Amino acid sequence: MRIEGSQGSNGGQNGHAQPAKSAPTAEQILGEIRDFCRETRMAESTFGRLVVNDGKLVSRLRDGARITTGTLDKVRAYLAEHRSASSEATGQPSPAAKPLNGAGAANAVAPPGFRFFDNRQKYLLFVSTCSEKSEVGNRISLELGNLQPAPPALRIFDAGVGDGTVLSRVMRAVHARFPTMPLYVVAKEISYEDVRLMLEKMADRLFEHPATVLVVTNLYYAEAPWLTPRSVTSAQGLIWKDVTLTGNTAHGFAEQIGELEGFLAENWRAGISPTTGNPVYQRPVILTLRREDHSFLLDPIMPRPGRVMADYDLVIASQPYRARASVEFKASKVLTPLVRSLRPGGRLIGIHSHGKDPGIEIIDQVWPGDDPFKTDRYAILRQVKHELGAAARHYNFNASSDARSIFRYRMHTLPDEVSGPIGTSTLFAAWNAAIYVAQIEDNRLSEVVRDGRYLEATDRVLKKHGGLWFNDETYVISRRRAPA
Repeated sequence: MRIEGSQGSNGGQNGHAQPAKSAPTAEQILGEIRDFCRETRMAESTFGRLVVNDGKLVSRLRDGARITTGTLDKVRAYLAEHRSASSEATGQPSPAAKPLNGAGAANAVAPPGFRFFDNRQKYLLFVSTCSEKSEVGNRISLELGNLQPAPPALRIFDAGVGDGTVLSRVMRAVHARFPTMPLYVVAKEISYEDVRLMLEKMADRLFEHPATVLVVTNLYYAEAPWLTPRSVTSAQGLIWKDVTLTGNTAHGFAEQIGELEGFLAENWRAGISPTTGNPVYQRPVILTLRREDHSFLLDPIMPRPGRVMADYDLVIASQPYRARASVEFKASKVLTPLVRSLRPGGRLIGIHSHGKDPGIEIIDQVWPGDDPFKTDRYAILRQVKHELGAAARHYNFNASSDARSIFRYRMHTLPDEVSGPIGTSTLFAAWNAAIYVAQIEDNRLSEVVRDGRYLEATDRVLKKHGGLWFNDETYVISRRRAPA
C-alpha cells in the first residue's frame, strides 16, 4: 500500500507525500481494519462501502493499491469513532486497540474454542475431493533421485506438514529408495488438528522404516529448522517432549501416539497476530518420536536442546505462504530461512498455486478481476536471491520450463457427473475447491452465498471444461556442493 498526498503536501514536488517516520505501514492499516471487522463481525467489503463507498477497498489495499491521505483520514476517523462507540456501549476497551505481540497476542486475540482453520470444513472437503496432495507427493518424490545423503542420516524438513498426506507419501518413496538409511524428519505445523491427523499416519511409517526420528514443532519458519526459538521469552517457555515408542507393531505405535492427544490439546495452541493476521503460537513446542528398539542406532541423530544442526538434504515447501502475501514477505519470512538450512547438495522444492485454470474462471465470474496468484516462480526466485545477497552465489535457482514446472490436479468426478445435469453436491464440491485454492476469506463469501449466482457460475465452468482442475507450479533451489 502506498500513501499519497495532494499537490504540495509535505513539500512533495510531484504530489506524493514524503515518507515520514510516523507514517503507518500497509500492515498496520490493514491490521487495524481487520481487528475492527473481527471485533464488530463486519464484512471487510461492508467496511469499505461505509467508509468510502468502495466495497473493494480492503482487498485493493491488500493487493498493494495506493491510498490517498484523504482516504486514510476517513478510515482512521471511522475507526476512532466506532471504536469509541463500541467501548462506551460495552464498558470494555476495544480489543483492536490493545497493543499485542508474541505469545501475548495469541492469548488475547484468540476467542474461546479458537481453531486455526476458520475454514476447516472447506479444507477437509478439498483434500477429499481433489488430487492435489497425491500429485504434490509424486512431484516431490521425483527429487529423491537428485539427493546424495551423507551419514549419519537423510534429513528432511517439511515446511507446513498439514495433515501429513504429502509427507507420508514422500516417506514411503524414501523407504523404497533408501530402505536401510536412518531418516531424520522435522515437520512444522501450527495447527493442532493437523498435527493430530498427521501423527495418525506416522505409525505405519515408523513400522516400515524403523530407523526414523520424527520431530514435530510449531516454531516459526526462521526458528523451526534449528528447533530454537529466537526470543529469550519463547526459549524460556519452550516445551520439549521426547517420546520413545515401545514394541514393534503399527497397532502398538498407533495406540501410543493416540495417547499424546491430551498433551497436544493442552499445549499446541495458536492465535492470530493482530498486526499481520498470521497465526502465532502461544507456547513453542518440540515433540520427538522414535522407536525404542532402534535407540542405539538413532542416538547420534536425535536432536537435543542446544544441539541441533540445520543441514537438510530435502526441504519441502508446498503452499507454505498465502497466495496474496507480498513477494517480499514470501521470500524474507518463509523461503530464505529455509534455503539457509540446506546442506551442500541439499534441495528445496517449492510448490504453489499457479492459476490460469477453470478454478480461477469460477472466481473471476463471481469477483471479476480478482486474481490472487500474482507472484510466479520467477519473481519468487529473484526475491530470494536478493534476500540472500552475496550468499546467493552458493545456490542454484531453477525455475524450469512451464512444461516441466506446471502440473495439473483434478477434482474427482464420475464420468457422467458433468455430462448431464450436475448434482448439487458436485457443484458445492467444485465451488468449495475453487474458493479454497483462491484463498477467499470467509467474510467475502457471506455476500455471494445469499443467492444462487455462485452455483450458476460453477455450473457454467464445469460444463465448459467437462470437469474442474487446477494448476500448481514448482521451483527448486539447491545448495552447491563444496569443490572436491
